[in-house]
Amino acid sequence: MKRFMLFLLFAGFAATGFAREVFPLNEGWRFFFKSEKTSDNARHITLPHSWNTDPMAPGQWLETTGSYQNGIYVPLEWATKRIFLKFYGVQSVADLFVNGSYVGSHRGGATAFTFEITDKLRFGADNALLVVVSNSYRNDVLPTSTDMNLYGGIYREVELIMTDRTAISPLYFGSDGVLMHPHSIDGERAEGEIEVHLTSKGESTCTLNIDITNADGRVVFSRRQKARIEDNAVSVPFAIENPELWSPEHPVLYNVTASIGEDSITDRVTVRTGLRTIAVSTSGGLTVNNKRIPIHGVTLYHDNALSGGTLTAEDYDADLAQIRSLGANALRSAVMPHGQHLYNRCDEEGLLVWIDMPMHHSEFLGDMAYYAMPSFEQNGLTQLQEIIAQHINHPSVVMWGIFSCLPTRGDDVTPYIRRLNETARAMDSSRPTVACSNQDGSINFITDLIVWLQNVGWNRGSTDDLTVWLSQMWKNWSHLRSAISYGGPGFIGHKSYTTQAEPRINWMPEEKQTRFHEEYAKNLQNDSLFWGVWIDNMFDYGSARRPYGVNGEGLVTFNRREYKDAYYLYKAMWNNEEPTLHIVGKRRPLRGEEMQSIRVYSSVGMPLLLVGADTVAMTEYAACQYRSDSVAVKGTVLIRASVGDLSDSMMLRVGNVLKPKRYSALPQTADPQKTN
Repeated sequence: MKRFMLFLLFAGFAATGFAREVFPLNEGWRFFFKSEKTSDNARHITLPHSWNTDPMAPGQWLETTGSYQNGIYVPLEWATKRIFLKFYGVQSVADLFVNGSYVGSHRGGATAFTFEITDKLRFGADNALLVVVSNSYRNDVLPTSTDMNLYGGIYREVELIMTDRTAISPLYFGSDGVLMHPHSIDGERAEGEIEVHLTSKGESTCTLNIDITNADGRVVFSRRQKARIEDNAVSVPFAIENPELWSPEHPVLYNVTASIGEDSITDRVTVRTGLRTIAVSTSGGLTVNNKRIPIHGVTLYHDNALSGGTLTAEDYDADLAQIRSLGANALRSAVMPHGQHLYNRCDEEGLLVWIDMPMHHSEFLGDMAYYAMPSFEQNGLTQLQEIIAQHINHPSVVMWGIFSCLPTRGDDVTPYIRRLNETARAMDSSRPTVACSNQDGSINFITDLIVWLQNVGWNRGSTDDLTVWLSQMWKNWSHLRSAISYGGPGFIGHKSYTTQAEPRINWMPEEKQTRFHEEYAKNLQNDSLFWGVWIDNMFDYGSARRPYGVNGEGLVTFNRREYKDAYYLYKAMWNNEEPTLHIVGKRRPLRGEEMQSIRVYSSVGMPLLLVGADTVAMTEYAACQYRSDSVAVKGTVLIRASVGDLSDSMMLRVGNVLKPKRYSALPQTADPQKTN
């Protein structure tokens, strides 16, 4: 079998001041499905890669097993070194073989993991790598219930790491091996501990150096000490006088460098972090450095129409730009973490982050989110530990998500949730834990924070019922540190010419989504019960289990090209830097009723509305929402709204239009986004 080799260039190795070298290992891979039974027709691919976006499998969603092959030539000069492979994301189960020998397995698709392969290598010779990957459903790998696509493959980058025999460990839950633990922080002094994980083949002690530098490169803390390598971790206390604190307005970052060596450095790892405090109270809301920040957050899933799940740095940057344009100051990584680039950018831009672990339940009746068996519970604990270890240094990350929308039927999940919560608090006491719940019961009192997923008025009742729920919250549960989350699907291609949506299966018009968000925004505008509001979701996302293969709850379409009306509602409410003026319903230029009320979102005050040549009075319905009196419209007219130099317009045709046929025998209440 012909082998395609990746030759690692090491010419500059001897000239470096320390032994660690990191090589990207994204080129030269060959991929084939396990069902093909041979690698003779393997495709040449570059990582990141997913077979669910592979042009060799167009138009179909695959839950299957695939094989990735590569080759590396390892120089003989490296025989005294240690070699590791680090994978930043493989969906969902990965088994690694080197030269035909089994190295290890990782179960979980959203976290990084590292294997040492030193003892499996042939130095001065070619070496064969094989990664067997499966995204098939397993009841002992979380999440076991989700509607988002789990794009099978090595969908993030891979690195080869070379170190000396004694090194800062790359094996601690897939992290860099250097973890910051702040204890006491204010404008005068910051104190805490730096947790460093060490590994060695042959030595029991080493000299460990810690240096902290500010944004200007000035050393603000330095320490050298002897460290025992056989300990689980070395804890180094630190103190910084007059620190610059990280905040959304002033996202100041420090570099923390851990190195090994006394006369010469043999290993070095640098991580970025920020110094800040996080607190949440019923009276003071969420505070950063004792300053209250009302959370205007959006939920972010893990794909787009072009890249699928193989998101690049450019994809993340584009998404963040749109989130910033909306005016949101926080994002929730739904179900599982995103790639590290996203959180690096949030650190730099001052965006607050909530990261979920994959203890999640979707609303398909046959799904089970919890299996009361040891392998399931251990996998959840391991994934949580990986999430915290890999993201603890990000100052933008302000809370750890423990579960989302778990049902209370069946086995009692609360003991396991308590165990997860205790694990998170033991690993990181500086951040609160959080859960998103749509259930009653004791499960809501475990995490530090609770976010209520609310949808009254979507399938049943009225959105005005939200005020009844709010009054009950104030009366009975105001002592909880609560936030609210809500949303509903709306597809821009689903239009209705009448005021009443046609009762059609899989019919999810944008207009229904728009009205839902308008009423929730109105009913929540003056409420001070919640520390935050979270919108589900920022973008539509891929869901092979849904009609059209897409979950349509986003404010922006799956391809990121179309902004739904609800997007402009929140932009008007949240973006204080960029003025917004938007006429609602411009994608419905054909109307069947003569009497029309025009709705406008404005962040700059009352709009002047012209319907044809007539000026029509408007009233303020809610914050940033304006509605006109009913006005008779015949034929085709120009609608124009203006405030100062801002204007928006649309052509509206009312009258003799073709209406879709009504099929009265179809179900009246089916909502494929909420049921099976």
